Amino acid sequence: MKDAPPFWQSKTLEQMTRQEWESLCDGCAKCCLHKFIDDEETDDESELMPTTYIKEGEQMNYSNIACHLLNDKTCQCSQYSKRTTLVPDCVQLTQDNIDSVFFMPPSCTYRRLKEGRGIPSWHPLLHKGKKSAMHKAGMSVRGKIVKDSDVDLDYFEDYIVLWPLDDID
Repeated sequence: MKDAPPFWQSKTLEQMTRQEWESLCDGCAKCCLHKFIDDEETDDESELMPTTYIKEGEQMNYSNIACHLLNDKTCQCSQYSKRTTLVPDCVQLTQDNIDSVFFMPPSCTYRRLKEGRGIPSWHPLLHKGKKSAMHKAGMSVRGKIVKDSDVDLDYFEDYIVLWPLDDID
């Protein structure tokens, strides 16, 4: 008898249970990085304001500045259950808002599945729940970040990086 395919191959994102959905998070923590939109209309007052969309002609830049709640060794939020209260700009990714979350990096498993690209070879689900393959592949933020509580955000342009855009398969 043939084994059933894993749930991420047999279900759409919308069909997954909450537990299946949560297990898709690869734990890279790239979503915890501050992102900045480069546009012509930004002034000093609106420069660091959050947004829920990106306009045509704007470019989003990733930084290596991470949320102060992120544990930079485990790549997990230190206050996961309270994160959206403690950090109002923190977005909880759900099946209902996946289409409108434009800032997920190309390597994000949710984004990859939504785009029909499948689960990445380094994903913890393919490695008995361990993140070591992800870290070894350089796909997490481990060892690459500074905390937003340790930097002056007025100089955010000094922290713009390209590595969050990497995707290896």
